[in-house]
Amino acid sequence: MGIVAGLDSAPDFTRIVVCDADTGAVLRQGYAPHPLEAGEGGGRPADVDPQAWLLSLGEAAGGGLLEGVQAIGVSAQQNAIVPLDSQGNTVRPALVGGDRRAQVAAADLVDALGGREAWAQAVGCVPQAAQPVTKLRWLARNEPDNARRAAVLLQAHDWLVWQLLGRPVRRTTDRGGASGTGYWSAATGGYRPDLVELALGHQAMLPDVIGPSEAAGTTPEGLLISAGTGETMAAAFGLGIGLGDAVVSLGASGSVMAVHPEALVDQSGMITSLADATGMHLPVVTTLNAVRTLRGTAELLGLADLEALSDLAMKSTPGSHGLVLLPYLEGERTPNLPHTAGTLAGLRRESMRPEHLARAAFEGMLCGLADALDVLRGRGVEVRRVFLLGAAAELPAVQTAAPALFGAQVVVPQPADYAAIGAARQAAWALGASQGTLDPRTPPAWQGAAAQVLEPGEELAVGQAVRQQFVSVREQTHPGAFRG
Repeated sequence: MGIVAGLDSAPDFTRIVVCDADTGAVLRQGYAPHPLEAGEGGGRPADVDPQAWLLSLGEAAGGGLLEGVQAIGVSAQQNAIVPLDSQGNTVRPALVGGDRRAQVAAADLVDALGGREAWAQAVGCVPQAAQPVTKLRWLARNEPDNARRAAVLLQAHDWLVWQLLGRPVRRTTDRGGASGTGYWSAATGGYRPDLVELALGHQAMLPDVIGPSEAAGTTPEGLLISAGTGETMAAAFGLGIGLGDAVVSLGASGSVMAVHPEALVDQSGMITSLADATGMHLPVVTTLNAVRTLRGTAELLGLADLEALSDLAMKSTPGSHGLVLLPYLEGERTPNLPHTAGTLAGLRRESMRPEHLARAAFEGMLCGLADALDVLRGRGVEVRRVFLLGAAAELPAVQTAAPALFGAQVVVPQPADYAAIGAARQAAWALGASQGTLDPRTPPAWQGAAAQVLEPGEELAVGQAVRQQFVSVREQTHPGAFRG
């Protein structure tokens, strides 16, 4: 079928992979950092000129990287909102990332619609500071002139696709990207313009939501551009996950998502109901404390890095001699305990050793993520395999404990640019569907990620006992945290 490209415009860089359209084999790749100025305190700025994304894209595609490519897919950072005026010019720089300025706006919006349950029913998620709908509320409250001028609302991947196509009259997005906005419902497959008005103060034009295998258009040079999607959905598509699969991401905070055939409306707001890049759904549950639990414990024990913490933990045994760490160091979202702190239980003279605390940190982190998995399982989501992502997934202490604590086969994929690969796979799908060589309902069968596979095996009973020990302490300390 030829060759296709996938580009991932992440918060800090653009990565492009060029793949064989039939097999998914990566033929060549390009990379360029975004030319961004650091924000206050040296952090990433909350406002970014979208032209930076285009400049980075051009640099990453240099040296004839895209020669012979027939179709391009675009993955981009989620939660970025690009407000345009009626002429198609940016009203102000894009609002990106987990914008702390918008925390008050999030609480405002929750109250304005009548609470968390009302939002869960309306669009499958409760507004958070990072979400586009919340950023619109912040804009209306803090920059009313810019809010009034905002006539069109695009996300990062929508804007990039529109630019690649030469800024046509029609603007498009996909289900995956739309599902993260806070004003599109994965359950109904439709926008809620009233929520845009609630946030922004007036209606605005929103991009057409096109199907997973549809093309957004063709460039003047004849290059097909697929629908594009958000990074989470692109990475899931690049990994090749399907029904029965969950993905656990180990960052400072953690997230658990799974493929499911229908949208889940969760009155508690613990589940964010996203759509994926294939026509299915991606319910997501997040925890505030994952690798930050390990880093805090390593600092407490005077260890240089997480590898040293893992080595120390391996000197202990499952159950950490009765030590249980509830890892709610930053409060917690799952369960919803925003103002709590962590708890260390089971202190006895024989358990007060560094290796047992190290092991308890790993078990506490993984049990917290197992709680998040159980939120999904409790709603009928099947979990046969768990894909474990993030640098901490390589640590022996994680790999030893995770299969038995999760009660499932654990797959640790080799590091790769899965979001860019997912974008390329989407491009191959759109190309094949347009040529009549692929079924528009069935994505191309690319080779899955190279991975290490870990089975619970004989450790399953031990793991479930450790898990029960954790649950008992959680119930004693925070009774009914997962009820109601």
